Amino acid sequence: MPISEEETNITEVARSVLEALIEKIGLDASVVLQSNEDVGEEDSPAPVVFDIEGDDLGILIGRRGQTLACLQFILRLIVGHQTKTWLPIVIDVEGYKQGRFEKLQALACRLAQQVKDRRKPFTLEPMPAYERRVIHLALADHPDVTTESIGLGEARKVVIRPKQ
Repeated sequence: MPISEEETNITEVARSVLEALIEKIGLDASVVLQSNEDVGEEDSPAPVVFDIEGDDLGILIGRRGQTLACLQFILRLIVGHQTKTWLPIVIDVEGYKQGRFEKLQALACRLAQQVKDRRKPFTLEPMPAYERRVIHLALADHPDVTTESIGLGEARKVVIRPKQ
């Protein structure tokens, strides 16, 4: 699907705002627009994906990716306010989110096998919504286990249970 002129404008606004935020933080880093083909769902626009590249960028990730999530939230608010339009924006730092995604999928598969073998549920540590979603999607079609989220707020976690 071709990118509209409006989406191009929003992307440029997002890039300039993100670059300004990084400069204000005092980091020497560059913002790279990633290809976002086939990332969006059918009825919603594909997200604008930026990867921040540079040295010693752990400060942008924070503990369990919390700083990165906050930076992404702030960027979405600023861009939405400036453009009066909402377009999903995703920020990654040196491929952190992609690596975390792959690790979570592998964890989900290992734990599903464990739950299947032991026939006992397993409760994961609390995690953000997008990480819980990775676990749920990784095991959505699993023939032997099912998943559910329990808890409230930041204490929400995934439980992997054997199917009856």
